[in-house]
Amino acid sequence: MTVTFTWQTVITAAAVIAAVAAICAYAARLVRWIDHQKQQDERIAAIEKKVKTDREEINDELCLVTYGILACLKGLKEQGCNGPVTEAITKIDKHINQQAHR
Repeated sequence: MTVTFTWQTVITAAAVIAAVAAICAYAARLVRWIDHQKQQDERIAAIEKKVKTDREEINDELCLVTYGILACLKGLKEQGCNGPVTEAITKIDKHINQQAHR
């Protein structure tokens, strides 16, 4: 049995090799893209966790600030200040109660 190589055989072999190489390159690119998506998901999860923690810390700090302001306003009211002080105390008390019942 003799094997003869013609230009057509060489061209066909080159086309097959090129097609296999293109499929392998596409598969490698798909794997890299999937890995990149997983990394992005991990980064997003870490950012969301940090945002949640930061939000809780900010809310705790705002709570303390609100109670401090309320204490100052009540001290002013005890010294005889009226009008806007009483109105502010009422609004802050209402806000605190609404937040407590959410």
